[in-house]
Amino acid sequence: MITFHVNDMTCGHCAGLINKALKAIDDESKVTVDLERRLVSVVSTQSTIEDIRDAIAEAGYTPTSVEL
Repeated sequence: MITFHVNDMTCGHCAGLINKALKAIDDESKVTVDLERRLVSVVSTQSTIEDIRDAIAEAGYTPTSVEL
C-alpha cells in the first residue's frame, strides 16, 4: 500500500477526482481516501509510486509526502 498526503484535497469532489484519475491508470487498484486526514492510500499491482503521484498531480492536486 502506498499512502500520499494531499493537503489540497478538501472535499468529496476533490476525492472523487483523485479516485477517478487513479482508476484511469489502473482500474483494478484499491483506492482509500481519508478526507479528514487528507490521505490517499492506493494498492496497485500495475502502477509505480511515480505513476500514482503523477496521476494525482495531473488531477490538479499536490501529493506532498509518501508513506510505504
